[in-house]
Amino acid sequence: MTGKVYSVLFLCTGNSSRSIMSEALLTVLGRGRFQAYSAGSRPAGVVNPFAADQIRRFDPGFPMAAMHSKSWLEFAQAGAPHMDFIITVCDSAAGEVCPHWPGHPTTAHWGYPDPAQVPGDDGCKREAFRRVFEQIRKRVEQFVSLPLEWLEDDSVRREAVRAIAARKL
Repeated sequence: MTGKVYSVLFLCTGNSSRSIMSEALLTVLGRGRFQAYSAGSRPAGVVNPFAADQIRRFDPGFPMAAMHSKSWLEFAQAGAPHMDFIITVCDSAAGEVCPHWPGHPTTAHWGYPDPAQVPGDDGCKREAFRRVFEQIRKRVEQFVSLPLEWLEDDSVRREAVRAIAARKL
């Protein structure tokens, strides 16, 4: 087994909620085995405050100041970090034509409902973000518990990350 650190890019359209929460959760739960990133096809430019609140509740020491909404084009340019995994977390981004990702990373779609689209007051929105955060957490926990030898074999890791998407949350 190697001490390889796997790079994972979570994609969403706006890169303000689901992909940001995914990046934070993998950063914390991955305990150094993974380098997490997030980006969007049409970045909103800001992190949704309800997403930031969920991350702070999960890990009060998480460096939220480093989190920002950015374009997926940053990760398709020369000199960008090499990705081992690209995971879309919203149906819109999954249906878009993505940039060419160098190195042929393993791809999967872990779709979640958009909590930012939930109508109602702040309490309703906060609850929607909490539910989606917990769904993401469950998948990330499954991902980080995969045996290292599975991650080293392209075909096995492809099946493993796609199977995580198929499990009931």
